[in-house]
Amino acid sequence: MGRITEFVEKLFENVPKSEQATQVKEEITYNLEEKVADLMEEGKSEEDAVNKAIIEFGDMDEIIAELEVAKPNTKKRRALAKVNLGFSIWGSALLIILFIVMNVMYSPDVLWCVFPIFVVLWWPLSMFYFWYRRKAEDK
Repeated sequence: MGRITEFVEKLFENVPKSEQATQVKEEITYNLEEKVADLMEEGKSEEDAVNKAIIEFGDMDEIIAELEVAKPNTKKRRALAKVNLGFSIWGSALLIILFIVMNVMYSPDVLWCVFPIFVVLWWPLSMFYFWYRRKAEDK
């Protein structure tokens, strides 16, 4: 049954190591070995039984999706969220400076720039929340 173990190990080589992944791997190995034993009782040779069990196993992607074992590219997602946060901070700062300059140049008697500044501040706040959520998901 070493071939079944090799097959299951190869299936799980791209799946992150976790307790749940280990349990699923053991369960799949056990089920495949049971299938091979049943096929051998029906009169098939061990090699034929192993081949048939592996062929009838199905698609690994469906199993990973169902059990939610794998998390795709968590490092890239977190890095992208961090870049988005930095971009939103710099963009907000530039927009705030623009509003202040426009307010001072065109209507220094009325302090209207406060209102768009409050609106612009929601952008980095939302990106901070997005980054923080990605960081918490990875833990």
